[in-house]
Amino acid sequence: MKRFPEALLPCLFILLIVLGGCDTMQGNRSVQNVYTYEPGSEGQAQDAPNNLSTIYGSTEFDPAARQAPYEGAYQAGSNAHVMGPGAQNNQNQATFQNTYSPYGQTAVAPTRPQLPSVKVALLVPLSGRHKDLGEAMLNAAQMALFDIGHTNFELIPRDTQGTAQGAAKAAEDAVNNGAQLVLGPVFAQAVRRAKPVTSRANIPMIAFSTDWTLADNNTFMMGFMPFDQVRRILDYSSRQNLRNIGVLAPNSDYGDAVVTTYQNYAMQLGINTVKTRRFSPSGSDLSPVVERFSEWNSRNEGEIPPPYDAIFIPAGGEIALSLGNLASQYGMTPRQVRRLGTGLMDDRTLAREEALEGTWFAAPDPDLRRNFMEQYFTVYGASPPRLSTLAYDATALAAVLARTGLQNGGQPAFTAQSIMNPNGFIGIDGIFRFRSNGLVERGLAVLEFKNGLIRVVNPAPQTFENQSF
Repeated sequence: MKRFPEALLPCLFILLIVLGGCDTMQGNRSVQNVYTYEPGSEGQAQDAPNNLSTIYGSTEFDPAARQAPYEGAYQAGSNAHVMGPGAQNNQNQATFQNTYSPYGQTAVAPTRPQLPSVKVALLVPLSGRHKDLGEAMLNAAQMALFDIGHTNFELIPRDTQGTAQGAAKAAEDAVNNGAQLVLGPVFAQAVRRAKPVTSRANIPMIAFSTDWTLADNNTFMMGFMPFDQVRRILDYSSRQNLRNIGVLAPNSDYGDAVVTTYQNYAMQLGINTVKTRRFSPSGSDLSPVVERFSEWNSRNEGEIPPPYDAIFIPAGGEIALSLGNLASQYGMTPRQVRRLGTGLMDDRTLAREEALEGTWFAAPDPDLRRNFMEQYFTVYGASPPRLSTLAYDATALAAVLARTGLQNGGQPAFTAQSIMNPNGFIGIDGIFRFRSNGLVERGLAVLEFKNGLIRVVNPAPQTFENQSF
């Protein structure tokens, strides 16, 4: 597999959030696309989340298998192969018995306790412009399969070609080949075309998109949603006595959803929203927007302190950097006004920028995925794209639900009730669970840009019990 350029990973993550969750940016936006968080509408967690990694220590499996490195390779076509636990490094490869192909064959878990057959499809782009991402997600899914799957657990990769039409065909092929659960696709338009196929067949889908408008009680969205990020950072900020906050948000569906969530939750917390200003998603109008937002002229060009304790900036990449620089230019330096953000700030390059020093944002704890990233690099010789953890966690979840259901009732537990377990699950990105509307809810850490690094300033919760945010 080709090495994925590490420098491009943050950009790809931001791009996929935009493509996956904001397809409806084209044309007039509809208020129906704005999701409003409704606290208290879910079942209450009664216990700790189901740890997707506790199976590693089970006496049913060989613990030594977890110590041996993996080796894997992907080739388009029937000659592709997978190497599982016990394989040696590149100097002493031995072909693992199981094979897979995105064009018709399956990946089968290594020999473990005998359970009935289970088929789970993985719909990702294995050709086309997003091929590298799709291959990485397939690699991650295979790592989960060989970590957790059982002998008759079959992962059926299907190529969406990175298109909506390709996703529909991939979903049809998966259904026709007996898939009992579908993981993916990645992009919103792909999910939109695949969803009717799985719905007609009454097969649950756990998609990787962030388009909240596509979620329901049969189609679950596992992508990194902004709603929990907004609530988490506001809760932490209010506890740190940041009471006067201004909002600079893009004039887009993503911005609409973030601002709506912000307004609802800020009101509950008693936060004073001093001012809200919107800017073009392209960032073409940032300077005049920030100048007006800063009240530069009425403050005698900075002689009077700014009216904000913090600025909430739900943006990433160059736009976030430009907003930070402009805020400093108009008398709102990081020492005077704290920057707050969403997961779009989860970017190591931004951590080095003076204008964003001290920024707080909510995202999964990076320490939790460090072992996965190291293992992936050892196996594939490349750093995994950020979204590859979704494929790992989704496959691990499928394997655990299948195993639990088969042992307890003779059928894989792929029902909506099992998927929406209020206790949730612990994966590479921390605790998560699915709400009754099909959207994922995550327990997030609060991170900070400090001296060029990203550090945890408030740990992620480890359970949904007595959840305080």
